[in-house]
Amino acid sequence: MSWPHEDGGPRRTQLVPGGLDIRPSSTLTVTARTAPAVTMAVTNDAGQVFLLRHTAGDGAIALVEEIDPITLEPIATSVELPAGPVWPGGIGVHANGSLHVVFGNHAHRLSTGLQVLASTALPRNRPYNSFVTLPSGHLATKDFGGSRPGLVIAAGDREPCELLILDPETLAIVARLVLPEPSIARLSADGNDIYVVGDTSLLRVRWDAGSVSLELDTSFTARYRTIEGQTYGWDCVIAAGAAWFLDNGDGSEGYTGTLRGNGISTAPLHLVRVDLATSAVTLTEICGLPGGLVANPPVVDEDRRVVVGYDSGNGVLVGFDLDTLAVLWRRDQDHGSHVLLYTGTGELVTADHTDVVILDIVTGTELARADSQGGVQSVLFPAPGFARDIYLCTFLAITRVAVTG
Repeated sequence: MSWPHEDGGPRRTQLVPGGLDIRPSSTLTVTARTAPAVTMAVTNDAGQVFLLRHTAGDGAIALVEEIDPITLEPIATSVELPAGPVWPGGIGVHANGSLHVVFGNHAHRLSTGLQVLASTALPRNRPYNSFVTLPSGHLATKDFGGSRPGLVIAAGDREPCELLILDPETLAIVARLVLPEPSIARLSADGNDIYVVGDTSLLRVRWDAGSVSLELDTSFTARYRTIEGQTYGWDCVIAAGAAWFLDNGDGSEGYTGTLRGNGISTAPLHLVRVDLATSAVTLTEICGLPGGLVANPPVVDEDRRVVVGYDSGNGVLVGFDLDTLAVLWRRDQDHGSHVLLYTGTGELVTADHTDVVILDIVTGTELARADSQGGVQSVLFPAPGFARDIYLCTFLAITRVAVTG
């Protein structure tokens, strides 16, 4: 099984077929390699694992490594790829076999041998925080509209972002649309519908590959910021007829190796549900505490009717009934990253600061735990391996966790 895109694809469901099959006798074996400024790993059908890394500063470069699936040591490394202002970008394996990288204000296309096939500078001097691949094969990306370490932008000074569609071969811009508000979150998509979590509303943009055009769906009005002290939302998951995300993202640029204690929102953090048919918005508090903070999405298990959200600023992880949004379970746990949900078993891969923690999504019961040796709290992207194993990324290391027994 391959994992060609972050979060498993443009709907960001984070779902992995099968399971890790953890039993009472199982153990977790951890292999870690120090690798500064890792963003994510992706895999292809040929059994290759590709790792995206970068340097720091507004003149940063990005690197792609092919790494050994077991030892994590580099097999090959790309040339230095021009990047620019830093915020974690993304890498994906395209259906045409190429690798795509969007990092800083540049996009690149590489072969699986890591030769550069195309590169382009993107129009705004800001980070472009990754991309989604649309059914036509085109890439959708946008600039990052928020604060970064060392560059705090007050909410009133944030500028509307611009959505771009790139040709997957040449990386030429084939369509563009200035959005009505800033956006900090990564894009999501369901077919040709592109969803943008703006800093006050969820927006829907329609991509028409035939006419090569983008159109804002003005009939879809979903304002989620309605409470004093509430701040912007992060990436949305498209599942169960709705878009699901977490709000109170302001303060994530203050990450200090952990998100715990760095929240600045005075309103409690919410799980936000936006009905895709009616655009009705439902807000459900995670824990009711001020100072909430997240930088990543929830996860939705449609089969087991559970949705899991979290507040990284206060260290709380909660399972809700998908239909009633009643609390099913709650854990005090310092989770900050994206997750993986194994659909066959309901095993949920989470974190507790530097530990990897695997839970039963229905009950919240802890099934297994190990020190990831990642050094700091992950706010990045895990990926499933090729067997009973997973890859974890922090800003300091790449880790493989394998289940045995």
